[in-house]
Amino acid sequence: MTAFSLEPAQLAWCAELRALAAERLRPLVEKGEPGRVDRALLAELGTLGLLPRLFTSGALELCLMRESLAHACTEAETALALQGLGAHPVHAHGTDAQRARWLPRVSDGSAVAAFALSEPDAGSDAAALMLAAHPQTRSDGRSGWRLTGEKCWISNAPEADFYTVFARTTPGAGARGVTAFLVPADRPGLTGTPLDMLSPHPIGGLDFDAVPVTADDVLGEPDRGFRVAMDTLNLFRPSVGAFAVGMAQAALDATLTHTTARDAFGGKLRDLQTVAHQVAEMALRTEAARLMVYAAATAYDEGAPDVPRRAAMAKLLATETAQYVVDKAVQLHGARALRRGHLLEHLYREVRAPRVYEGASEVQRGIIAKELYRTRAETTKAAGT
Repeated sequence: MTAFSLEPAQLAWCAELRALAAERLRPLVEKGEPGRVDRALLAELGTLGLLPRLFTSGALELCLMRESLAHACTEAETALALQGLGAHPVHAHGTDAQRARWLPRVSDGSAVAAFALSEPDAGSDAAALMLAAHPQTRSDGRSGWRLTGEKCWISNAPEADFYTVFARTTPGAGARGVTAFLVPADRPGLTGTPLDMLSPHPIGGLDFDAVPVTADDVLGEPDRGFRVAMDTLNLFRPSVGAFAVGMAQAALDATLTHTTARDAFGGKLRDLQTVAHQVAEMALRTEAARLMVYAAATAYDEGAPDVPRRAAMAKLLATETAQYVVDKAVQLHGARALRRGHLLEHLYREVRAPRVYEGASEVQRGIIAKELYRTRAETTKAAGT
């Protein structure tokens, strides 16, 4: 198999996921409360065996899951993805005890995970985070830290059961002085506040008032937490692109149906050349984004050295493409697409955020340029010129 041609079994699985999303997940979402964690939805994702696959799948399979779910039920896609984002550091960098306590509960949907990186003054510039981890010796003689500061724009906060938290253990050391901690939500001194956001899932801020953590809570190694964050983001950035591709495909499919049925100017809307050309452009960009997402995911699975560049390219192209396709779909549908409850009204709200989270589009362009110049410098040095 190549990154550009899925096997029949993979195509069949994607079709099955789209059907499950429409028939079993969408009805649960419609019963849920927007802006709150949907625990019934998470439980069903666990029952269907999708949450456990977060820890057994490669990047390409993760992309196929997210794209397929997004096509029929963006809320189910997001619920699945946030479980993976919050728990992947535990799976990849946690201790046996940490994994044993949390991963089975994440897999069955009974524990809600969250990834707590962003701060009010450290969003795109994640290396500038200021949540402080002050060293402390406990009464039992063990060393530990007290976390003091705040996090902001955290998905699933304040309703998560545990947080992967990134804090500064070495002041002034930039990315090298950050440690990742697994912090249960019931730790003393940890409180949260929901934010009123344009989002179907909770997003909130977290306040840390001398929250105690020990070496048992560290994910990976002290002062190496930025590596934990980047490892997680390199895996999930292509799949954010897959989420975007799923939304773009849903908008394109709706547009094909509408322009085929809609009477206009003595014929069907699709008979107008200007409409047909716009639909062709939507399809072209969606397929190009899909191929780049699959290529980036395959590079990750194969351990290629250029994963950061490919992941950034995939997220950038796919999220910008989805914004374009959904906007064109709204335009071709006219006012009906803006009525509350219409698929495109929903997608129009949903499609904006992926261009910001897990690294804004501008950040992705910076990563791409940095990787290009780094590769060029290495090649020039190796050539001795």
